[in-house]
Amino acid sequence: MATAVFLHAHPDDEALATGGTMARLADEGHRVVLVVATNGEEGEPVDGVLDEGEALGDRRATEVAEAAAILGVARVEYLGYRDSGMAGEATNDHPDCFWQADVDEAASRLGDLLADEHVDLAVVYDPNGGYGHPDHIQVHRVGTRWAEQAGIGRLRWVTLNRDSIRRSIEEALATGDLDGMAAASLEERRERAEQEAFGTPADEITHSVDVRGVVERKLAAIAAHASQIPPDSFFLSMPIERFTSAFGAEWFVDPDAPRKGEPFRTGLLLD
Repeated sequence: MATAVFLHAHPDDEALATGGTMARLADEGHRVVLVVATNGEEGEPVDGVLDEGEALGDRRATEVAEAAAILGVARVEYLGYRDSGMAGEATNDHPDCFWQADVDEAASRLGDLLADEHVDLAVVYDPNGGYGHPDHIQVHRVGTRWAEQAGIGRLRWVTLNRDSIRRSIEEALATGDLDGMAAASLEERRERAEQEAFGTPADEITHSVDVRGVVERKLAAIAAHASQIPPDSFFLSMPIERFTSAFGAEWFVDPDAPRKGEPFRTGLLLD
């Protein structure tokens, strides 16, 4: 049995980016540990979801606990930093936010948090954090530093398959059966996916993890984050067949072993 640590920036990132892989690892008997850098208090709550006086960070902690249970995660921890907000926002400058954290200090904090774990696999974001979010970039920096210091032999970067996402967005828009809100959300995602800083080209990705067998649990884990993802969102409003087609694989890079034109590796990141 291996121990796999997934470091994510905010609640809901774990379900969206790696939910299927986490579920498969848990199903095969591996120990899955989730560490979340922040409580995501700078997110935008869905209208009407929060109770009167309820803090968004508290609600999101409850949601990630529910999602983790769905995915079979054995342990959930927090690094304890403040959400930095989107790139360019004033919250990036808050002294307690993750973006402002000293990388060595944060890596040491992570190491202390996981001192009782024998870690076989560490999963962090790619160098641009998938799409440039400051906290995602910081996850890459901190997680990579920690993996180096801890001597973890398997480091994998979760990423977005830029080519696959662009293709799936065009296919979804072409059907014309999305409601207005979902279509608007998809258009926004298309604009983001057109940027060269978005994700990773397919030929630079090393691992394609097939999560079709657990896709309904991935979807349920996404739905658990109701403060951020409403039922009529892009993710939750599409038919399960289309969701499976679009999100039935999760993508990773082994920075130490490029693919070099070979087929995608399909193992559970432990090869």
